[in-house]
Amino acid sequence: MNDALRRIYRFITEHNLIVLALLLVLTAGIGAGTTQLQVGDGSDASDTGGDTRVAQKMEYVQDSYGDENGSTGADTSQVAVYVRTEDTALSKRALLDSLRFQRTARENESVAAALGDREVLGVANLIAKRVAGDPDARIDEQIAALEAASEPEVERHVRQTLIEGSSAMALLPEDYEPGTATAESHRMVFPLADDDTRSAATTALYEIASKRDGPEYFTTGEHASDARTDEYLQNTMMLIVPAALLMILLVLAFSYRDLVDVLVGFTGVILSVVWMFGILGWLRIPAGISLIVGPVLIVGLSVDYGLHVFMRYREQRGDGAIREPMVRGLSSVTTALGLVTLTAMVGFMSNVTNDVTSIRQLAYAISLGVLSTFVISLTLVPALKVTIDRFLERFGLDRQNQPLGKTGRIKPLLSSGASLAKRGAPVVIVFALVVGSAGAVAWTDLDRQSVQHGDSDVAEWKQNLPGPLAWEVSEESKQRTYVNDHYRAADEDARSRSSVLIEGDVTSSAALESVQTAHDSAADSAVVYRQGGTVPVTSPLTVMAEVAAEDEAFAETLAAADTDGDGVPDQNVEAVYDALYTAAPDRTSRVIDRDDGEYHSVRVVVPVESDITIADRADGMRTIATAADGVDGMSAVAVGSGTLREAKLSQTADSILQTLIVALVAVGVLLTVVYRLLIGSASLGAVTAVPIVLVSALVIGGMWLFAVPLTVLTALLLSLVIGIGIDYNIHISDRFARERDRGRSVQAALVEATTGTGGALLGSTLTSAGAFSALLLHPHPQLRNFGTLVVLAMTASFIVAVFVLPSMLSVWAHYGPSLPNDPDTPPEPSVPGDD
Repeated sequence: MNDALRRIYRFITEHNLIVLALLLVLTAGIGAGTTQLQVGDGSDASDTGGDTRVAQKMEYVQDSYGDENGSTGADTSQVAVYVRTEDTALSKRALLDSLRFQRTARENESVAAALGDREVLGVANLIAKRVAGDPDARIDEQIAALEAASEPEVERHVRQTLIEGSSAMALLPEDYEPGTATAESHRMVFPLADDDTRSAATTALYEIASKRDGPEYFTTGEHASDARTDEYLQNTMMLIVPAALLMILLVLAFSYRDLVDVLVGFTGVILSVVWMFGILGWLRIPAGISLIVGPVLIVGLSVDYGLHVFMRYREQRGDGAIREPMVRGLSSVTTALGLVTLTAMVGFMSNVTNDVTSIRQLAYAISLGVLSTFVISLTLVPALKVTIDRFLERFGLDRQNQPLGKTGRIKPLLSSGASLAKRGAPVVIVFALVVGSAGAVAWTDLDRQSVQHGDSDVAEWKQNLPGPLAWEVSEESKQRTYVNDHYRAADEDARSRSSVLIEGDVTSSAALESVQTAHDSAADSAVVYRQGGTVPVTSPLTVMAEVAAEDEAFAETLAAADTDGDGVPDQNVEAVYDALYTAAPDRTSRVIDRDDGEYHSVRVVVPVESDITIADRADGMRTIATAADGVDGMSAVAVGSGTLREAKLSQTADSILQTLIVALVAVGVLLTVVYRLLIGSASLGAVTAVPIVLVSALVIGGMWLFAVPLTVLTALLLSLVIGIGIDYNIHISDRFARERDRGRSVQAALVEATTGTGGALLGSTLTSAGAFSALLLHPHPQLRNFGTLVVLAMTASFIVAVFVLPSMLSVWAHYGPSLPNDPDTPPEPSVPGDD
């Protein structure tokens, strides 16, 4: 096999120009797949909850009651346009301007098609109709009436229209004082058809509002959201990427100490990322979260591969030749890089069993990226390196450089791992196990959050950075914050809601007592939205009260069933349900599930505040459901986006240990088999796999120490630690085995492994850690913790591979089975410098 590899590498180095041309053509073809890349994750709601009780109840609620918010199923949706001024948005001038905005919007074909004959609802419309004395006045008549009215007259009508209890109050900020003629802003609501015309209409409204002068007009829908996202990504790119690139270049300059090698290595990094996304595009695998996580992981791995190729090539040079040292260098690292590729792919692919679509797709993406990196690092990169070195040496430029691990003070530092192994290997191993055990225990004490919400405040110094580096808070972000702080939902069907699902004998009085308990608990909850001091809960009890006020027959049925007069029927509940379905089937079906005449459940729909975190929402709704649960045998469970995400996090946290165990077993078996076939020692493969357990434990301990919470993202990355950490161990073990095969003693082989290969690992660690540390500049805590976790993983992997694994290898070499070509080992001589 080694002879076959040498023939392949000799072809790559001797026909380097042909190889470069072929690979560049191949890269162009693969890169064309990026034009087919799907940036979404292709997931749906079913992916988000997994097989949890909450997810099952959510599916039941959606099948039996419609959507989570209890939508009426109307064929229109409300789109709000906000008007804000520096003085008052209720002046004659401001009201007239908003009416003229409506007229301009109506003249747009897209808006006209989606709006149809429906009227826009706005403060200006209500006041103008009052001034005109005609509730059916059209837009031109409204404008004419306001133009003809005096300022005092308009102010008088404003005060008379905007009173407590008026429907117009929903169009004004929550801090507006009823009966006054002063408000910083107001909004108008466009009832657009909920069909194919809606998207074009909302686009037109966004564009018309953005171009408006005078009072500030804006929307907060999907187009404003897209603008906020674009600004956010641009800020991230301009703040983080330059810092990351600077760190990478500085560390590569330190590691390579050669500009040409930095540029060649960086070329391999870029092409590896292009191949990954190109293959994803051709295979029609949506990118999803891979757009963010994929490149940073592949960049780190590609830098690592490149460093090993370059440093081993430098070790092999000495006679002035270029091609043959490259052949020897590539041959000596192929086994290690091949094993790293296989084990990394196994570690990443362990996530294909995850029930979250985006995580499965990330596993595919990273695996393809690892494979791409392997191919490019052993073909295009060495061919390019040979081509450039030969060209430069023709002009008398010396291209021989010393490996990083053999220089200055770095060699003694790296060789200290071998020295510790010689002097006290058992002590090192025991100490590492104690520290690792402490880290593993920290798992139970990790803070668990579904997602981390960023603080809207960005540090002032980040906003004051020069030029494009400054973090710009977009106008759309400021507008969205303003609306969240001052308004409730424009369309109450669009308000965030959660449900309490009550099951059991729902035709008994206990079911409605449970509903009443949920009402009472909601009234005391801090997460529930309040309107006029009351909580607008929707439940069987509220629907009964509404229908009783409209239907005398049902009112009599309800009164007969409510013997104590508290509004809660305590007898003949099934008959009340039947009468309620007869009187108002649509409203009743939103809170009572009936199928073939049988009643299965009831629910309480609770509006929640829009500015609270998902975790707080989940906790608040669980508290409400707990109060209603167990009332005379009734079962109550909170069902909503918050509780669903929290349930998913709990499931992810529980399954992550299983994923780690599966990956560890798979990697251990793979290394055992491969080492047995290639090196002749299965036990060496097992020894190589063991330290990854220690790395995982150390990372968990680091998460606890640095207060990194366990979220879906950090849990995912934790499961990928195996793919990152096993890399370093394989390189050290493989180098140790090769040096033993060459006849070196155990101690000499460990020195060569920790200084020669350890130097490349040091450069890789510094590069990856430096690049990811740039994420600590980001204002969002989730990305900061992402960077922290990767730095922890890389650092722990390096420390274990260079300072702990040598002790394990030393014990294995002295007490375990010998390698097939293992030399007889006399008592260890001193090793002044086994170069």
